[in-house]
This record gives sequence, C-alpha cells and structure tokens, in this order.
Amino acid sequence: MSTSSTFPADLDPNDPTTLLAEALFARPSVTPDDAGCMDLIAARLAPLGFAIEFIDRGNTRNLWARRGTARPLVVLAGHTDVVPTGPVERWTTPPFSPSRRDGKLYARGTADMKSSLAAFVVAVEQFVAAYPDHPGSIAFLLTSDEEGDATDGTVAVVEALTRRGEQLDCCIIGEPTSVGTLGDMIKNGRRGSLSGKLTVKGIQGHIAYPHLAKNPVHMVAPALAELAGVEWDAGNEYFPPTTWQISNIHGGTGATNVIPGTVEVKFNFRFSTASTPEGLQERLVAVLAKHGLAPADYDLDWTLGAKPFLTGRGPLVDAAVSAIREVTGIDTEVSTTGGTSDGRFIAPICPQVVEVGPVNATSHKIDEHIDLAALPQLAAIYRSMLEKLLAHD
Repeated sequence: MSTSSTFPADLDPNDPTTLLAEALFARPSVTPDDAGCMDLIAARLAPLGFAIEFIDRGNTRNLWARRGTARPLVVLAGHTDVVPTGPVERWTTPPFSPSRRDGKLYARGTADMKSSLAAFVVAVEQFVAAYPDHPGSIAFLLTSDEEGDATDGTVAVVEALTRRGEQLDCCIIGEPTSVGTLGDMIKNGRRGSLSGKLTVKGIQGHIAYPHLAKNPVHMVAPALAELAGVEWDAGNEYFPPTTWQISNIHGGTGATNVIPGTVEVKFNFRFSTASTPEGLQERLVAVLAKHGLAPADYDLDWTLGAKPFLTGRGPLVDAAVSAIREVTGIDTEVSTTGGTSDGRFIAPICPQVVEVGPVNATSHKIDEHIDLAALPQLAAIYRSMLEKLLAHD
C-alpha cells in the first residue's frame, strides 16, 4: 500500500475499515477467483462467535457465516470477486496495490464492492462488542461469482438454505448504490430482465427476383416498428415504466444481391412489478400475429434473467434511511433504477432486501477508487442499521 503526502489530516490513517479494505484490495480476486478474501473475512468473524461454512460449487467459493440461531435474522450479502483490470499500464498505480492519494483510495474493487465487505466486518465487530447478547442473528452471505455467470454463487447458497429451512428476515447488500456522495441513493428493488431471440424465416433468393423469394426483414419490420412504440405499463410508485429494446439484428449473407433466408432479432424487456413475464410474452406474440406473422413463420426463444423485486417502506428501508441521515446528514433517495444484482436470488427467500453502498461512478473503470472518508462512514451506517434492527427497545 502506498500513501501520498496529501492524506487527509482529519482522518485516521489506521482506520480499521480502511486497513481491512486494503488487505482485500491487495488480493487479485478476478471472478470467479476469491484469492483468499473469504478466508480473511472468516478469520475476523470466527472469534465473534460466527459458525463458518463454505458452500462451494464448481469453481466458485461461497461463505455462509452465522452468529446466533434466533430470529430475526439479518443477512449481510456481497461478493469478493471483481471484474478484470483492463490494461494495467493505463492504471496510475497497480490495480491490486492499494494507493492512498488526494483523499482517495485507488484499487480494483474499491467501489464494487470490497469496501462494503470491509465495512460490514468492522460494523459487526463494533456492534457485537457493544451488544454481545443482542437478540436475533447476524449472517454473512458472500460469493465469488457475482461478476461472472452468477450460476454457482448466491444461487447455490440460497438453494442450500432453502433445503434446510433457514428463514431470512432482512438482507443488506453492499452494492455501490450512491451516485454523487455516500448515502445519496439506496436501492429497495430492481427491475426484472426478460430477453428474447426472434428468428423470422423467409425464403432466400436473388434480389432481382423478389417474387421468387420471401424477405424476412420485410416480414418483421412492421411488427418491430409497433413494438418500439408500445407502452407496456405505466410503472408504479417505485418503478419506472417497463422498457423494450432491440440489442441486435442480423440477417443476410453479406452479399448485396441476396435476399436473406432468415433474420435474427435479439431484444430485452426491463420490467417492473406492474408487468409479468408471461404477460409481456403474450403481448409481444400478439403484435407479431397482428402483422401477419404466424407461429410457423418464426422461432422465439425466451430467457428470464431476473424477476423484479421490491421492498416497500418498513423496518429495513426505514433503518437504512435513518442511519444514513444520522451518519451523513443526507436524506437518501430510495430507488429501483439500474441493472440487476444478486438481490434477485435472495428476495424469494427474504421478505426485506435493500442495497446500501458507496458511490458507483468508478465501478469497473480504470483507476477505480473510493473517498477515504467514505470508508469509516460506511461502517458507521451499517452498524447503525444493525442497532435499529437488532438492538432497539
């Protein structure tokens, strides 16, 4: 770790969250390699009375660590894996050599999301020291497969917990949710993702003799034009309206004198709780039929990447909002914007899920970083949430 002469004078250079975060940043845990991050975290949790369990699958490491057996069970969830660094020579300092400079801490994983993991651990250490006999239970759910395929990570843990009947009550996910400054936004839900691949079948032929061919691009074009303008729903209190977007269109042989035999259209719905996957599928097929496309004219394959989930105002969201206000003075925005997260796997077995984390602006970028001042503040937010959920009168 390198430290510049501009390290802020008002911050503790030995802040426990910062030191643990730097130890995690130094481990090159490019997905799905955990690179020893969970062993480091487990070593901090075991002395606090956590039962340590690794639920590994394939080449993915997963940690389930629980303290206590009573309810409510508050789960702290996240991932130790990071995305590849990109060209190392473009980093100002090596991506796995944490560098403090100009009031910031630079390394891969600072924003997404090892800072949150360090803050989780320190928050729990401080909470348990203050409330050793707290009611309820605390658990960590960590994976090294969030940035990759996400098939052997949180999914595997959730399946194991479901089989043995463990019931979760609240889950705090440390994804980077803030926009401009720590605490200005949290996520109380995420939109669903439904993808489709539509292959329209025509008849290939010479472009000079269209009466002897059947152009699939022409066949599908009117339907695509209508689909682009459909209002799928109006959204609701928490979600924006559902959107439909084409991501890829491919047809033809590359020659300029050949009518293609097929055209492939890939598209995606980002949908709210105001719609269902089944309803969206039925409406899209109805538009195809309206424009003369019968089932025999096309193949349509669907992939449901994620169902939407939502946690309304209640104990968990209120704890997050209140804790952020106490620590930062900010009135946070409660939002469902953005892509998907592992919350989609946890929500079916946990009635309350919220994402609270650092600023997202540099996630996955060259010279990813976090404000040094945000690290102890993040730990303080998580500790305050635990107090409101498990130590209230």
